[in-house]
Amino acid sequence: MDATVDRAFEKLIINLDDLVGLYRQLLDLARKEKQYLIDADTDRILEVNSQKDAVLQKVKLADTLRFKHAKELCVKIGADFENPRLLEIAQRLHGPKGDQLHNFHSTLEMVIKRIIEINKDNEALAQKAINTLNGTMNNIKETLSGKKTYEKKGTYKAGPESSGNFVSKEA
Repeated sequence: MDATVDRAFEKLIINLDDLVGLYRQLLDLARKEKQYLIDADTDRILEVNSQKDAVLQKVKLADTLRFKHAKELCVKIGADFENPRLLEIAQRLHGPKGDQLHNFHSTLEMVIKRIIEINKDNEALAQKAINTLNGTMNNIKETLSGKKTYEKKGTYKAGPESSGNFVSKEA
């Protein structure tokens, strides 16, 4: 292979290595977020979310560079440069270079899949917390507004002021 293909390949490899590192940071942050959601540690949840946002910005930048480097390499090796794919590039680059791209593809796929799974778990935990808070707020609202019970004449009468009293103490 000529030197221009080697340079383009090295740029892509360096970028992919950075991208894997960023996705691993994101995976670590998602795991921390899950633990903080379980612990109901709102301060740390907010901290982790801001860190995740910063890492996501870096991922977007690195992914833009990946696309640029992959496109450059595709042009040099005669692959589809409009829609560059790592696996297609790997097929065109036989031997250790192709294997290296296959490994990066597999690693990225595995890490991203795990991030998606943990984020789904985190979303479910957050939704449960919101539902619990809504239930608590409704109970507090019901307690503060008092209960309405029937009198013997069929009209409403203010009942006990605490929630959950089904039987009057007068009976």
